[in-house]
Amino acid sequence: MKFFAGAREDDADPITDVADAESYVAEASFSGDQFGRVGVELEWLVYYRDDHCRVVSAEEMLAVVLPSKTSGSLSTEPGGQLELSSIPADLETCISESKADMSSLRERFRAAGLELVGVGVDPCRPPTLKIDVPRYNAMVQAFDLSGKAGRRMLCSTASVQVCVDAAQSDSVAVDFRTKWQSAYALGPILVACFANSPIFNGRVTGWRSAREATWMDIDPSRTGIPSMELEPQLSWARYALEAFVICIRNEDGRPWTAPQSFTFHQWIASGWPRRPNLGDLRYHLTTLFPPVRPRGYLELRMIDAQTDDNWIVAAAVVHALLDDSKAVDAVRDIASTLSWPTPESEIDTWRTAAREGLTNPRFSRAAMQCFEVALSSLARTGTTSEIINLVELFADRYVFRGRCPADDLTAIGTADDGDARL
Repeated sequence: MKFFAGAREDDADPITDVADAESYVAEASFSGDQFGRVGVELEWLVYYRDDHCRVVSAEEMLAVVLPSKTSGSLSTEPGGQLELSSIPADLETCISESKADMSSLRERFRAAGLELVGVGVDPCRPPTLKIDVPRYNAMVQAFDLSGKAGRRMLCSTASVQVCVDAAQSDSVAVDFRTKWQSAYALGPILVACFANSPIFNGRVTGWRSAREATWMDIDPSRTGIPSMELEPQLSWARYALEAFVICIRNEDGRPWTAPQSFTFHQWIASGWPRRPNLGDLRYHLTTLFPPVRPRGYLELRMIDAQTDDNWIVAAAVVHALLDDSKAVDAVRDIASTLSWPTPESEIDTWRTAAREGLTNPRFSRAAMQCFEVALSSLARTGTTSEIINLVELFADRYVFRGRCPADDLTAIGTADDGDARL
C-alpha cells in the first residue's frame, strides 16, 4: 500500500487556516469504507552472502533491483534496505503474490552473490547513508541534532509493516475509533511476539527489539502515540500539525532543511520562509512515523523484520485480530491486562515489550491468548491450511514457550550490560 503517491493538481493550493489543514488531514487519513484488505511492506537488509560485515554499495544493489519485475512495488531505504510493498488484497492473495515476488527477488540476489536477510537491526555494519536524495539528506541532518538514534533508524533498521483497512467491519456504520484503539492496544504485544533485533554493533544490547528502542529515542513529535481520548480523525490531525517539520522542499537545488523545532502549525501561522501549500502538507504526513499510521488505512509499523517467511505469520495474525469483530473485542480485553497506572506511563508498556519480549510473564500470557484468538479467527473465516500451519509453527516455537525470534539470535551473540551500545 502506498500513500499520496505522486503529484496532484491541487498541490500548489496555499494553506492559510489551521482548521482547513486539520480537516484535510482528518479526511485524507481516515477515508474510505472498504473492509478486509491486507497489505504488507517488507523491508530486508542486503548482505554479501560470504561476508555479512562488508558494506553493499547502493549501485550494486540497484543493479539487481531495477530489472526486477514484481506484482508489488520496490523501493530502497536510506541505508540500502530493500522494501517490497504489496498491493492491497484479501489475505491469501496478498500473501501468495508477495511470496512469489520474494522468491523471484531472492533468486536474483543470490545470482549476484547477495542475499536478503530479515532482522530488525543490522547487527554488525555501521549506519551508512547510501541513497543521496534531498529527503534523506534532510532527515539525517535533522535527526543528527538529537543523537545517534535517527541515523541508526534510517540506515540500519528493517521491519514488517502490515496494513489493514481502517473500517472495523463491513457494516454501514464504520467504527474507525474501535479499530484505531485496538491497533494501538495490540501494538506492544506484537512488538514482544515478533522482536527480532537484539544485536547491534556486534554486541547483544539488552533489548529484544533494539529496533523499537531506536524508534522510541527519536523525535517524539513524529514517533509518539497520538491521544486515544479524542476521535481518531481529530487526534491524528492535531498530532500531524504539532509535529516538527523535517524538511521544506526546494526546487532550485537548495537543501531541504527546516528550522529546528518548527511545527507545521507554526509554519501555517507564520507563513515563513514561504507559505505552505497542500503539497507540503501531504509530504509532511509521509515524514510522521507513529506505531500505527493512518493513511486511508491503518499501517502497523512496530513489527521487526522477520526471518524467511515469518512475515506471513505477522500479516495473518494482524488480519485475524483486527478484521474480525469477535477478535477485536477479545484483543481489547487481553490488552487491558497490560495497562499502566497513568496515560503518561503508557510508553513504559512499549519499552517493556521491546526490552523483555515474552520473558515478561504478562506479555507472555497476553501473547498466548492473542495467538489462540488469531488461530480461531483464521479457522473460522476459512483461511488456507498453509497459512494456519505457519502461524501454528511460529506459536509452538516461540509464543507458547515464552520466546521470540530475538532469543535465537541472542543465543549466538556476546552478552552486554544493558543498552549502552544503542
